Amino acid sequence: MWTAVRLWQNCHITAVRFMPHLDERRDNMPENNVSHNNQKKIAAINDYSGFGRCSIAVELPVISAMRIQCCPMPTSIFSNHTGFDSFYFKDFTENMPPYMAEWKKLNLKFDGIVTGFLGSHNQIAIVEEFFKNFKAEDNIVVIDPVMGDYGNLYPTYTDETCQEMKKLVKYADILTPNLTEACILTDEPYRPDYSNDELKKIAMKLVAMGPSKIVITGIQRGHYIGNYCYEKNREDYLIKTMKVGTQRSGTGDIFASIIAADAVNGVNFHESVRKASTFIKKCILKAIEMDIPLTDGVPFEELLTTLK
Repeated sequence: MWTAVRLWQNCHITAVRFMPHLDERRDNMPENNVSHNNQKKIAAINDYSGFGRCSIAVELPVISAMRIQCCPMPTSIFSNHTGFDSFYFKDFTENMPPYMAEWKKLNLKFDGIVTGFLGSHNQIAIVEEFFKNFKAEDNIVVIDPVMGDYGNLYPTYTDETCQEMKKLVKYADILTPNLTEACILTDEPYRPDYSNDELKKIAMKLVAMGPSKIVITGIQRGHYIGNYCYEKNREDYLIKTMKVGTQRSGTGDIFASIIAADAVNGVNFHESVRKASTFIKKCILKAIEMDIPLTDGVPFEELLTTLK
């Protein structure tokens, strides 16, 4: 026993003696020669829920599976999302500016930026500052303007917050609102039965605010659910999939993640929306098969290797 320990100690001492001193090497390496931008990266600005499969907890694996480094910037921390009866919550607003400052020190360059739920007008202002620092001519900003659904605002949103979100839209290259959010942003009354021609008018208003590509999600068409797509100077179109199951947490985050990653990877917008729609449908069917509670989102992990 003691012989073995002594031999290990001797080997360890020899290894240390002949190994270059790591701290010395690091100290002698010029910082300006280090690049942290040798791989595609997307900054994901959203809240983080430890359980319930939504927001950053969904975006990180989905974007990574599409061969892009995902760099999360949390807006708040939840033990589990607000769809549960009880949850722990930690607001991260005051931590966002110093968090962002450290990324500036590292001279990080992002190929894409995707934003999700922003809980206050203060957070929206911080994200606008983030865009001013990190948006460039050659990167892509995807904004999912999470504000409400089925004609109603989420409880944390006020008219003031909605007005601030309108200011943020001008930074987007791609905008992914649901019908409620599209109506809020354009001051149109909410109706679940807008025709394609009426949706085009809404989309054109959104494009006039800054984005070049719009996908209005969750359009009800009988037994189908549709995503209405509008690209500047191109024909509009509706991508339909058969309705399955019911709405689950995190599907919007999966959708925005696929759209953002595909945009960075140069995938055609039409193909990307169809891919996202099909993947989410498969995830919902898998959730039904596995008897996953609605609060627990979709078991995308079971299908993640099929996402390219």
